[in-house]
Amino acid sequence: MLSNKAKYALKALRFLATEQGKGPILISHISNQEGIPRKFLEQILLELRKEGILYSKVGKGGGYILSKKPKDINLGDVIRIIDGPLAPIACASVTAYHACNECEDVDTCEIRVVMREVRDATAKILENKTVADLVNLSISLEKKAKKKA
Repeated sequence: MLSNKAKYALKALRFLATEQGKGPILISHISNQEGIPRKFLEQILLELRKEGILYSKVGKGGGYILSKKPKDINLGDVIRIIDGPLAPIACASVTAYHACNECEDVDTCEIRVVMREVRDATAKILENKTVADLVNLSISLEKKAKKKA
């Protein structure tokens, strides 16, 4: 399951992508616009900065901006940064594999086989979706909502 922290990270990145070209954006502005608790957002943005997704500027005119183009930030990478491996169990993970203590033979474990399929399907979707896709989807959904109103 996606944590609130990862969901907030994606929302913040989508927001920063929509504000791209306007200079650094203050944490307080992102927090207010996206309804993300400020202290929580500070931790999230710091992690994303450490991993090279964001750039921060301190002082007057400071804030955060994307350090990559929105089309170059895939959602799988962001979720891994915030939540860790995509696999639902450790023995199905590509990036953080370790065998289960109770498992006698990982090669014949039917649970691992199914969880690898889950992991692979999840990774395929998330690694092929980007922050730019979130922005485009947001625009599309807003247009649909306006047509209904």
